[in-house]
Amino acid sequence: MAERFDRIVRGGLAVLPGETRVLDIGIRGGRIAALEDRLEAEDGTPVTDARGLWVLPGMVDVHVHFNEPGMGHWEGFATGSAALAAGGCTTYVDMPLNGLPPTVNVPALNAKAKLAEGVSSVDYAFWGGLVPGNLDDLEGLAAEGVPAFKAFLSNPGGEGEERFREVDDWTLLEGMKRIASFGGLIALHAESDAITAKLAGEAAKAGRAGPLDFAATRPVIAELEAVNRALLFAEQTGCRLHFVHISSPEGVELIDRAKRRGLDVTVETCPHYLTLSETDLARLGAVAKCAPPLRDADRIERMWEQLAEGKIDIVASDHSPCPAELKTAPGMSFMEAWGGIAGAQSSLELMLAEGYFRRGVPLPALSAMLSANPARRFGLYPRKGEIAVGFDADLALVDPEGSYRLQEEDLLQRHKISPYLGRTFPCRVVETLVQGRTVYERGRGIALPGRGERLRTEAGRKVTP
Repeated sequence: MAERFDRIVRGGLAVLPGETRVLDIGIRGGRIAALEDRLEAEDGTPVTDARGLWVLPGMVDVHVHFNEPGMGHWEGFATGSAALAAGGCTTYVDMPLNGLPPTVNVPALNAKAKLAEGVSSVDYAFWGGLVPGNLDDLEGLAAEGVPAFKAFLSNPGGEGEERFREVDDWTLLEGMKRIASFGGLIALHAESDAITAKLAGEAAKAGRAGPLDFAATRPVIAELEAVNRALLFAEQTGCRLHFVHISSPEGVELIDRAKRRGLDVTVETCPHYLTLSETDLARLGAVAKCAPPLRDADRIERMWEQLAEGKIDIVASDHSPCPAELKTAPGMSFMEAWGGIAGAQSSLELMLAEGYFRRGVPLPALSAMLSANPARRFGLYPRKGEIAVGFDADLALVDPEGSYRLQEEDLLQRHKISPYLGRTFPCRVVETLVQGRTVYERGRGIALPGRGERLRTEAGRKVTP
């Protein structure tokens, strides 16, 4: 007997938890209502022919910088979410820094939320921040549904009194105590400010200002020292801990050992730490500048081994855009250029290209790191992150034979700069659905601008990947 569905996605290779299977996906009320080998629908039901395509859960990107309010000329919700949609991402969590004011209290959160409402093409949530002086704001932010709090152990850059600031040890320790008291999650940019600032000062005095000089000012030991310090604080406070953009296999191993000791800790890396090396940094210039910096090729291969072993929990973009003149203004040295890689649109395709096509990492394993694990860790599960009955019908349809060369005109982000321009991808996102509606279609672009929904997590909710 025919069932009533709002839409059927027919015949694609669905990437499910632990397996792939050709099936039909029945969608009703924005949710996945049925998964069957063959679904019969009432006459007139819209059907998307996905035969020959992969159907993955939409990526859940928990690390993007869209910079509103005040810095939307770097990247805003409209252009940033459009780029994500074109890359098969259906949910993001926006970072608290770079916006003016940064999201470190409820009024700033409300200002940011007002700017995103009716503008974002995909669903979204907002980070809170931990900075010196805002300890009494943390619980209020949690009550407003932020899934986690971001803190820096090194100087995040920027200018002005309102800018996001790094934490001192006392603020970090006290903040972790407070966050633990309501079951929250803290995420850290783990680089030692004492080490990086000293090395940067020495480089400046010696006139060393090139790409590899920059990388040398932020060595792996700076990451390891900060990771060890944070793990100690987590052990003492019981605070749930997440590390963003870990760049070294040594850092991954430290965190994995802490997990095995029983700490509630997770590790994230980014596509650029798995696909670009310090050789690429020297070749590409400031478009590939980021902190922590890109590492050597041997470390990249070791991280792929760790990924295959399940030691890396989450892959997120760390999309950190800026206008081109902040990368390449005349007379600007590499040290002066803004650090941040703009790659939101390419994350899913990069992981498929480098992970599945090149190294044979199974699609379900890649999907878990891109979708299910971040949804679990950041309180968005069981609504987001998997193709399963009852979940939102957030889907990325990928043509596994859709080879193409990335060009500026393909990018939907505000500034058309990316270290991946000119790269040939073996596959391509051809359609993205959020809550059962097509928000992006190749050749058509953004189909439903501004239809994304704000997501709030329950204060104190404890989730594990």
